[in-house]
Amino acid sequence: MKIFTNDAIKHIFERSIELEGISMLDMMERAASAVTYEIMKRWRSTKRIVVFAGPGDNGGDALAVSRMLFEQGYSPEVYLLNVKSSHLSNCCSANRDRLYQLEGIKYTEVTETFNVPELTENDVVIDGLFGAGLRRPLQGGYTSLVQFINDSGAYIVSIDMPSGLFGELNQSVDRRNIIKADLTLAYQFKRLSFFFSENAQFIGECKVLDLELNPSAYDAISTDYYTIDGSDASALIHERNPFGNKYDNGTVLLVAGSYGMMGAAILAARGAMRSGAGLVTVHAPSMGYLPLQTSLPEVIFQPDKNEYVVSNIEKNNAFSVVALGPGLTTSDETMDAIDTFLKNRKYPCLLDADALNCIAKRPMLIRCIPKGSVITPHAREFDRLFGVHNSDEERLLKALNISRLHDITIVLKGHYTMSVFPSGKVFVNSSGNSGMATAGSGDVLTGVIASLIAQGYQPEIGVVLGVYLHGLAGDIAAQEQSEYGVMASDIADNLGRAIKQTQRPPLTF
Repeated sequence: MKIFTNDAIKHIFERSIELEGISMLDMMERAASAVTYEIMKRWRSTKRIVVFAGPGDNGGDALAVSRMLFEQGYSPEVYLLNVKSSHLSNCCSANRDRLYQLEGIKYTEVTETFNVPELTENDVVIDGLFGAGLRRPLQGGYTSLVQFINDSGAYIVSIDMPSGLFGELNQSVDRRNIIKADLTLAYQFKRLSFFFSENAQFIGECKVLDLELNPSAYDAISTDYYTIDGSDASALIHERNPFGNKYDNGTVLLVAGSYGMMGAAILAARGAMRSGAGLVTVHAPSMGYLPLQTSLPEVIFQPDKNEYVVSNIEKNNAFSVVALGPGLTTSDETMDAIDTFLKNRKYPCLLDADALNCIAKRPMLIRCIPKGSVITPHAREFDRLFGVHNSDEERLLKALNISRLHDITIVLKGHYTMSVFPSGKVFVNSSGNSGMATAGSGDVLTGVIASLIAQGYQPEIGVVLGVYLHGLAGDIAAQEQSEYGVMASDIADNLGRAIKQTQRPPLTF
């Protein structure tokens, strides 16, 4: 599913209005009806509801919602901010005129000074100050109003998006001047900014309202940002070859593990096996023989000459995919081995965990990562590699730069894992849960991605599909164990179920 910019969404609404032969005011009625329905589902007519409407179309939405609530027996208190520096949009003005026709509604139009109503934690505030049309950070009295609403303790419902938040990038915004919604009722699409962890405090619960826009209004619009859900994953996954052998299903070499960290190697290997790899070999310190062969007899063990850490990685192009990192440590011997490997490697590989930490200690090695490779850092690993960043937004922008510069794919792991490609395209994952923030989860993901690429999936598809299946396996595990009880081994063991759930059922006649 595409993630559109605010400008693109504006065009989509205009085009849909044109295709349907309706007016902007008619579309606003449709949107306001959807918002009103959500509010009525959650609160009775006796609930105190205070509405703050701005001068633009977002304010017009809020006024229309106020009218509809009043007509359904609610008693909203409505405040339209029409200060001297403002200019009411046509739709906002039209909805104000409609409010005038309602006898008994509590309506105040603020043109100069504003005696702000008292709010308590028992109240509901509808935020319709500014939506997608906002072009600059809030200023003046609006900042004071936003801070007052945020400090009130009232339950805040934002129409389309929280006032003060931009749909894409928010580096220039003072975060004290953004509404902290408890519920955001987004029109038709989530915005890119909704997927950054630093903005979660402003979004709250997000529900996307389907306004039944004409699909042809947005099908042809291009974007570099996408979300991946179950239907997308179903379209990507292919059937197994019933005549294939283990070599046809891909061979994976995992360079992983060290004394005290063999669990990481085992989890990565299990992730690779459970996601369909035909043959998995683990290169690990010689002391890892017993734990690996005991835990995973299906996996081939390739001992390093060092007993406790990996100290040599032999040049071997016999494997479909080589993945390095889980549990390696950053010992001098291991750093030297990775240094030599990268300087002599000509084919793409997958780098995670301590492989990335070793590179961070020798930054010039970034230039030696083979083109077409995949790296899978979490936030701290990313910052060790590319400098400290203050937000997910900053990391994404840096990842886009690095991906293009070095021709590598970067998987930014997090609640919404983002896969960044050299083309500039970004795929945001929709599966997964907080239970997956646990030791070893990333090691399993390394195995899954390596496995899918080894099986013949194009690297871009292997990455996106692997991230989705990994998250879905975590969701299945959480259904049984709860988000508190999920362990990385549960994720690995549910990969087969995740694949089965994602595959399209065979046709029957």
